[in-house]
Amino acid sequence: MVIMTKNKRLWLFAALIFSPPTFALESDAKQPITIDSNGATYDEKSELSTYTGNVIATQGSIRVNSDKLDVHFKNGEAEKLVFTGKSARFKQTPSAGGKDITGQASTGEFYPKRNLLVLMGDATVLQGNGTYSSDYIEYDIKTSLVKAGDKSASTDNSKQRVHVVIQPKQ
Repeated sequence: MVIMTKNKRLWLFAALIFSPPTFALESDAKQPITIDSNGATYDEKSELSTYTGNVIATQGSIRVNSDKLDVHFKNGEAEKLVFTGKSARFKQTPSAGGKDITGQASTGEFYPKRNLLVLMGDATVLQGNGTYSSDYIEYDIKTSLVKAGDKSASTDNSKQRVHVVIQPKQ
């Protein structure tokens, strides 16, 4: 008999239910990242570029809107994008003709090389007929895999809670 803790069962359940059969547009990762904003600064020494005011960043079908965006470079290549603000949200078209996946959070981190989006603080992702809410959500851009919940071994159960709503098909 195998005994699993509540957190391990949650992660197993999440891995099963959050694994849709759709995949991201293959062309997304091959597209350039474009950024529009009200203001921009670049610090060559620290390899940090900061964009403020109505920031819109796109890469293929991926679109991020935020109040502020910090782009961390390594050897001239975008390594990590951190977006913050009341209007921090994203959307992606997972497949040609597919329904957009959308989300929002207080803070988001996008790792282009890893195809990973991490949403933190009042995070919500709408995917298909499901809505996933937690303080921490990871979204694999390439496979459309959503993982929700705090990975740490915190004893504060409120931080480990994941709220899922699955709507009936119309």
